[in-house]
Amino acid sequence: MFRSLLLAALTLAAVLPAHAQTTAQNPTLHKLFADEWERGLRESPENASYNGDPRFNDRWTDFSLSAIVARQDEDRAALEKLHAIDRKTLSAADQLDYDTFEWNLQRSIERQKFREYQQPISHQGGPQTADGIAEVLPFATVKDYQDWLKRLQALPKTIDQIVVLLQEGVKAGNLPPRVLMQRVPAQIAGQVVDDPAKSAFYKPFLKFPDSISQAERGKLQADAKRIIASDVVPAYRKLQTYFNGEYLPKTRESIAATDLPDGKAYYDFLARYYTTTELSADQIHAIGLKEVARIRAEMEKVKAQAGFKGTLGEFFTYLRTDPKFFHKTPDELLTAYRALSKRIDPELVKVFKTIPRLPYGVRPIPDNIAPDTTTAYYQPGASDGTRPGYYYVNLYKPEVRPTWEMVPLSLHEAVPGHHFQFARGLEIPDAPMFRRTAYFVAYGEGWGLYAEQLGYEMGLYDDPYDRFGQLVYEMWRAVRLVVDTGMHAKGWSRERAIAYFKDNAAKTDQDIVNEIDRYIGTPGQALAYKIGQMKISELRAKAKRELGPKFDLREYNDAVLETGSVPLEALEKHIDAWIASRKAAQ
Repeated sequence: MFRSLLLAALTLAAVLPAHAQTTAQNPTLHKLFADEWERGLRESPENASYNGDPRFNDRWTDFSLSAIVARQDEDRAALEKLHAIDRKTLSAADQLDYDTFEWNLQRSIERQKFREYQQPISHQGGPQTADGIAEVLPFATVKDYQDWLKRLQALPKTIDQIVVLLQEGVKAGNLPPRVLMQRVPAQIAGQVVDDPAKSAFYKPFLKFPDSISQAERGKLQADAKRIIASDVVPAYRKLQTYFNGEYLPKTRESIAATDLPDGKAYYDFLARYYTTTELSADQIHAIGLKEVARIRAEMEKVKAQAGFKGTLGEFFTYLRTDPKFFHKTPDELLTAYRALSKRIDPELVKVFKTIPRLPYGVRPIPDNIAPDTTTAYYQPGASDGTRPGYYYVNLYKPEVRPTWEMVPLSLHEAVPGHHFQFARGLEIPDAPMFRRTAYFVAYGEGWGLYAEQLGYEMGLYDDPYDRFGQLVYEMWRAVRLVVDTGMHAKGWSRERAIAYFKDNAAKTDQDIVNEIDRYIGTPGQALAYKIGQMKISELRAKAKRELGPKFDLREYNDAVLETGSVPLEALEKHIDAWIASRKAAQ
């Protein structure tokens, strides 16, 4: 909740991207878009910070029950305002934006009944990781540091509000699985320090720009130490007492989302929301089993190419354990990631005509969250271009971070995966901000998985171990279809899901456990990756088949990205129109 959560978007109408339209915009519609964007920034100061808007950098989201109800009422009011506009009178571009905006609001209102706010802490985020937002703050002026101090002073109130929400969850029986929550006490303990200078919240005060004088630095540091000692640490001690002593013992033993109040409806909603399809859990499970079998056959071929004589399971063990596949230190691993990014960059012109202007960098995942989070993730750049995108890599235990996974991982999280997807979205001219920053999981993560496979056209998979790494990563996403539906809809245990994952992919034990726990904690989200990739690959095959020698992979990839983040149905309509336009031009 203390990370940027970009809303997904769906349209079922126009197939051309908004920037391709030339008709006038409806002023009432676009005023509503602007007003709601502003409301979103004001009500979620963290989201404003992640978007590079510094106006609310001195505060946190209001998590009081009254504020939550007010935000829900505002969503319903916004939908009424939208429906007061006659959609039939709008241009095709405005209809696209209208439908996207409507879908967002309708889904936000639909999910209100599941009271997700009653689970405000997860093993991957919450107030115990609130310091992480400092990663995207500028800290260029005295005011930037003063805003951070004000945020620290406000943190006790926020934590008190979070405790109230936890208590509401206990009353309603809306509780997370204990196996996940057992990770949280150590995270809270990391914020309880005797020396304020050792606090993660003090990190910004260890380095200043030259423009800030020594006297100002000293005062800021003294104020930070005082506030951390008198306000921040006591607030975390209070949270620690409640969470460890009262909340954790009441969390549930089960892992399935269907065990929550109205749980079956909740999981069905999440599956539809994330995949943007009407596929049932049974259908998704069956697709996963089929894909696992197909990819295993491909793995057998690459294993033979590598000259390995044993079974596939023995090859997995070899890849997980042989020291030659691992860097010895975190610094070596970070250097290797950065070198790989430099290797990828010049090859992008082989598969794209349009390269986004926004740059990206490679950073380590912060130490305090690295043990409990994924192998890597991408943080989008600021919406105004003042901050680049960042590819965050996990350096915790380099002995479990194999080199053969680095190529597909980097293609997915950095370029041409998420960085291209987010940066190209920001460059859509004349589109409202909610469209330029939209993140629809089936599209975004489907694109990321598809981008891993572009490494073949880019000449990056010349080593059989790297090729096997690509298959491992594709298998990883196919396995998700099986284990996510298995745990949440078919009664699978956590242990069964871990065993199935381990039997079918060479990911290391550390990653496998973290991944399974992620699927338990965020039901349905992991379903979107493979479903999205399969649709993008299917549309590429269709375009190649229908266009024949006129098919240009670079143009196809540009066409997929030019819509911004859209649902799979809208993407398919757009690509069909793109194919038709190419045929007409022949």
